[in-house]
Amino acid sequence: MPENPQRRLRPVDLARAHGLSTQAVRNHEAAGILPPATRSPHGYRHYTPRHAQALAAFLALVPGHGHGPATAIMRAVNDGSVDTALRIVDDSHARLVDDRAVLRAVETALADLEPPTPSPSFGGEMYVGPLAHRLGIRPATLRRWERAGVVAPRRDPATGYRVYDAADVRDALMVGQLRRGGYRLEQIAPVVAHVRAAGGVEPLEPVLRDWRARLAARSRAMLRGAAALDAYLAGD
Repeated sequence: MPENPQRRLRPVDLARAHGLSTQAVRNHEAAGILPPATRSPHGYRHYTPRHAQALAAFLALVPGHGHGPATAIMRAVNDGSVDTALRIVDDSHARLVDDRAVLRAVETALADLEPPTPSPSFGGEMYVGPLAHRLGIRPATLRRWERAGVVAPRRDPATGYRVYDAADVRDALMVGQLRRGGYRLEQIAPVVAHVRAAGGVEPLEPVLRDWRARLAARSRAMLRGAAALDAYLAGD
């Protein structure tokens, strides 16, 4: 069936509808986000409502999944690889589930932290052996945490021994709880950095509140992206 000229859209029509430049529309087509446009005898691009729907789906996917995954999703759909597109969507949801689990673990770890009770024999500070014993780990594990940047004891200038003050003990307790929860050191490091920057656990509630809000916003964005993608798939 010949194309209905009344259904033709110019690049500027797609661009204006979404606050984009016409070059951005052309770039999205070149990236595979939009299906290839037909061309007039003079080389002008002709888009259709199908292209408009593809662009709307992509823009809805970006906030929840990110630009790279959203591009990969649309490219896979336009290449006819819907299973690949859905797998990318599933991977993004799995990462969101992991991020929520990390937040819950952090909230639990912070709530369960006990006030540090260092040995008085060290003047209110602890050395590697006693702290490792308290945590139920080997001293070598504490040294590995130090190399990963999640604990940062000072060195005694006279002996060179590692000395953990009250804040270091707090960090080590938190790391220990998160490690028991199965979290990797690279996941734990930014949490410890937030605690250190805040000067303790108590000022972190605004950080946790913002974290929860960002995860909720991401979830809602994924819902909107899913609805737009489903509408695009239903138009095949």
